[in-house]
Amino acid sequence: MPRKLTVTRVAVLRSRELTSKGIASFQRAAKADGADKSGLTALTYAVMANFATDAAIAVALANTLFFSAATGEDKLKVALYLLITIAPFAVIAPVIGPLLDRLQRGRRLALAASFAMRTALAILLVFNFDSWILYPAALGMMVLSKSFSVLKSAVTPRVLPPEIDLVRVNSRLTVFGLLGGTIGAGAIAAALAALTGSAGALWLAVVITALGAYLSMRIPSWVEVTEGEVPATITYHPDDAHTAVTDPIAAAAPASKRRQPLGRAVIVGLWGNGTIRVLTGFLTLYIAFIDKANTEHSPWMQAAMLGLVGAAAGIGNFSGNTAGARLKLGRPALIVVRCTAAVWVVAVIAALTDNLFAAAFAALVASAASALAKVSLDASLQDDLPEESIASGFGRSETVLQLSWVIGGTLGVLLPTTFWIGFTVISVVLTFGLIQTALSYRGSTLLPGIGGKRPNLAKQQVTEPIPTVRAHRPTGTGK
Repeated sequence: MPRKLTVTRVAVLRSRELTSKGIASFQRAAKADGADKSGLTALTYAVMANFATDAAIAVALANTLFFSAATGEDKLKVALYLLITIAPFAVIAPVIGPLLDRLQRGRRLALAASFAMRTALAILLVFNFDSWILYPAALGMMVLSKSFSVLKSAVTPRVLPPEIDLVRVNSRLTVFGLLGGTIGAGAIAAALAALTGSAGALWLAVVITALGAYLSMRIPSWVEVTEGEVPATITYHPDDAHTAVTDPIAAAAPASKRRQPLGRAVIVGLWGNGTIRVLTGFLTLYIAFIDKANTEHSPWMQAAMLGLVGAAAGIGNFSGNTAGARLKLGRPALIVVRCTAAVWVVAVIAALTDNLFAAAFAALVASAASALAKVSLDASLQDDLPEESIASGFGRSETVLQLSWVIGGTLGVLLPTTFWIGFTVISVVLTFGLIQTALSYRGSTLLPGIGGKRPNLAKQQVTEPIPTVRAHRPTGTGK
């Protein structure tokens, strides 16, 4: 304590005390339930860095041509760069899951690499902010963020504390990411952008991504141990299936030769979550173009409307994850169907009302439904898959969800900036997704092999026919 107390010194001491208490509370929460011993705390910090990077980049790009394309020519240019950047991810996405299955070592390195590449792209953006490099570099940041999410889903089951289940862990990671990453880093990035322009937010992204690479390598080495994992597969063809692992000889096949088809509840979760992610990806980009194309509003009004939609999405996301962590998910597949139906309803309402307030309401419902449906999908994955296939199943599911988001984002750029046209088209796409989700829930499908026409719990299969071993009669016995 200083000898002489003044108002300023008291304020400084009080702020220091509150800050230290806040940091201590945060560390206790991050290490709760044995998370520090299992490695979950280290993964939590890396996830927060990923959320923080996304927030900093979003602030940096908020006032650029990336979000201010009001003419058809500018939007066509953005669409071209979007397709150039997203097309490789759309092609590679189906390969990410099998690649993770073969990645016996190096999952931590892959997480760190996703941050390191974003560090390079952020530096590139700082010095080429007013050139055409802005578009592919910014969208490359998005792709790498989605890739991190896929990798994170495959790592999470390996750092699961014994005190809590995987559903609560995923909700916990999301909440930490939103509070410490999106809100915390977003506020700092906004302050820097107000003082120094977009360059300040970009330099913050450089620091965060470099830190994220370091934090990824701090994850315990046991996440690299994949011995005995049985890869999960989305497709299921009972007529063409290989030997089921109920046969004694097939049961002796090594894990690398087995496959675990996803059950019906998981497939319902994938179709429903994928449908919802199409809308959230669409809203992320389309609302920005719609807002900027509305020349009747002043720049401040445009920013306020965009902020309204963003705030609605943030509130919905936080509410959905909080509710999912507290609810008892007795029938997760049914919850997914209802969330998908709710998203379809708000999309249709937005198409009929034709105003940005309806879009904000759609963002609120879609974000909440996305979070709740994702928690339900996680519950199905944990309950329906054997332990040796959970990591692969989460990697597969996250790949599908990220690809669905990319499809929605692409539609958000390609569709014309006429509000009712855009939401009508996306409503038609959501209609197909809702029908397929409902049919999968009832054990049917529109698309053979990737729908719900399968058992609730599919049995493991081997990828190659196992030769039948015949018993040979011993010679010289006279029998």
